[in-house]
Amino acid sequence: MDIAWTSFTPWTALAGGASIGLAAALLVLFNGRIAGISGIVGGLLRPLRGDVLWRVAFVAGLVAAPAIWRLFATLPRLHIDAGLPVLMVAGLLVGVGTRYGAGCTSGHGVCGLSRGSRRSLAATATFMAAGFAVVFIVRHVAGS
Repeated sequence: MDIAWTSFTPWTALAGGASIGLAAALLVLFNGRIAGISGIVGGLLRPLRGDVLWRVAFVAGLVAAPAIWRLFATLPRLHIDAGLPVLMVAGLLVGVGTRYGAGCTSGHGVCGLSRGSRRSLAATATFMAAGFAVVFIVRHVAGS
């Protein structure tokens, strides 16, 4: 395995992780809510009275973050080896999976693990194992 040392950015990764942790902690402290992105966005699809503003602000922050980061550093170049139909099916599968898993990687992986939730540990391990399996199959089995 080779490490692309020019892409190795521990300080920005640390800053990003600390920002995610701080945002999750502030949301639960001031709003009593878990920072699970699928739940936050899902709540916008079926909004409850008085429950929209914080959700819109959270999603706006997610969208604005790259634009703000761009003021300080160059954004990485994105390259996606899949077409629009594959991305649409993948997004649909992720959405279905978050419903079956009662949450997404942010809710279980960031918030649940930090609370010591065994259910979140099982969910996160399942997410990771499924991701590893898909990458292995796509790169080594289907690509042969």
